[in-house]
Amino acid sequence: MAEYRRILLDGAAVRVRREGDELVSADGRTVGVDDAVHLPPCVPSKIIAVHLNHRSRVEEFMTSLPPAPTYFHKPTSALNAHKGAIVRPERCKYLNYEGEVAIVIGRTARNISPDEAGDYIAGYTIGNDYGLHDFRDTDAGSMLRVKGSDTLCPLGPGLVTDWDFHGKRLRTYVNGEVVQDGSTDEMEWDMHYLVADIARTITLYPGDVLLSGTPANSRPVRPGDVVEVEVEGLGRLTNHIVNGPVPIRDDCGAQPTESEEVISTAFGGDWEFRGIRPPKR
Repeated sequence: MAEYRRILLDGAAVRVRREGDELVSADGRTVGVDDAVHLPPCVPSKIIAVHLNHRSRVEEFMTSLPPAPTYFHKPTSALNAHKGAIVRPERCKYLNYEGEVAIVIGRTARNISPDEAGDYIAGYTIGNDYGLHDFRDTDAGSMLRVKGSDTLCPLGPGLVTDWDFHGKRLRTYVNGEVVQDGSTDEMEWDMHYLVADIARTITLYPGDVLLSGTPANSRPVRPGDVVEVEVEGLGRLTNHIVNGPVPIRDDCGAQPTESEEVISTAFGGDWEFRGIRPPKR
């Protein structure tokens, strides 16, 4: 396996290779891993995410999987990086983490089989598919504002090649405490299947990203929280939550709500059975 990162080096976006605790550019310049200013490890033309895939998440929502996966689209303007700030806009309360494995495409892919899909994958990275569930009532179908608002798609820290996705542990931490603990083996549809499924009708280009789903226990976080997603063999993606001081405009569009749909989704679909009520934030 090899790990590549994109960082800001002397004012330019540079692809570097990780060698121990150092990141080395093609021209020989080096920077310490902890000192680097990270960028997303790839430059996608599109980011596609699967709705439900981990069995623990399906059980949490007390539902069942459809016969085939369903997807939504996150705009590239939502991209963020390792150590980047995740903005929770003023007037919003239900910003949820979702730790995931991200698939990065390496070759143009169209009309390929699951058995062929591995040849079209450049590697894997970590993603956190944040959701602003305050808009769940109006965007539940497209997920555009829920999952596509600015800063809500951090990827990183690096792109790892030749990573075997079978039997890998995925954990999410909030302020150092484990809040999600799952495995790639609980996914109904594996990485190769997802790539082949999308590529039946949508051409995937080098750099494109597919988010492969999250395990149970996605919950809201607040400004000041530090959220980390750790995947065995891929490292740890770290971000912190900040307050967006400019409130969501109220002179146009649907407004943030605290409906039963919003709260139920934010707290895992079973909030009413646990006696959970919206937090005061």
